[in-house]
Amino acid sequence: MANFGFGNLTAVAPFEPHWREAKSAVGAESLLQNARSTRSITESVRDCTLVIGTGTLIYRKPEQRVVQLPQLAPIIANELAREGRIALLFGPEKHGLTREDLSYCHVLVEIPTDRRRPSMNLGQAAAVCLYELSSRLTEPSAKPAEEPDRVAATSGSLDALADLIEQTMIAANYSPRAMRPANRYDLRLLLRRLNLRPADLRRVLGLFRRILWRLNRRSGPDHLPR
Repeated sequence: MANFGFGNLTAVAPFEPHWREAKSAVGAESLLQNARSTRSITESVRDCTLVIGTGTLIYRKPEQRVVQLPQLAPIIANELAREGRIALLFGPEKHGLTREDLSYCHVLVEIPTDRRRPSMNLGQAAAVCLYELSSRLTEPSAKPAEEPDRVAATSGSLDALADLIEQTMIAANYSPRAMRPANRYDLRLLLRRLNLRPADLRRVLGLFRRILWRLNRRSGPDHLPR
């Protein structure tokens, strides 16, 4: 990160306290000391408008839009132009990002590697991605072609909407309890694909709040859920 001019690091559920004491990060001690630590991905990307997951597609079927690393810079440039906040998400060394982790991502970026050796260790993957971005974001081809729409909905606001929709589904007896984790996962993916703007998100929130209020009112003493 320090080599290529990136300074905002967040560690999700790190092994405390050793991760801040790394001796090999020569010249980047302040970056480690100033890094955030969060308990979950939900918390770490709450304020982000574009979350980019990393990984290989050899062993997984992607459920998000997939871009090759050389095509990522214009997407990031467009998000920066509309004053968005971006997170580049890397998984643990042993297994990378899980399917659950990727449900918080808008885009999945793949580093083009030899199919016979698709896996890279974490340090190498981070270095390749950050080098590519630092070199390409200054190119004319990385600039937005036209003035983009301003501001996108944050990950935290999308999670709030997903929670409200889930409450509404429960109040409506939409599906059995065993299906709730799968419904929650599908909602996270769907809402990120919709690319909602804050004004649209507020309208949808108002709609579901009204529906939930009516469902809760009907489920009082004089009404049983159908």
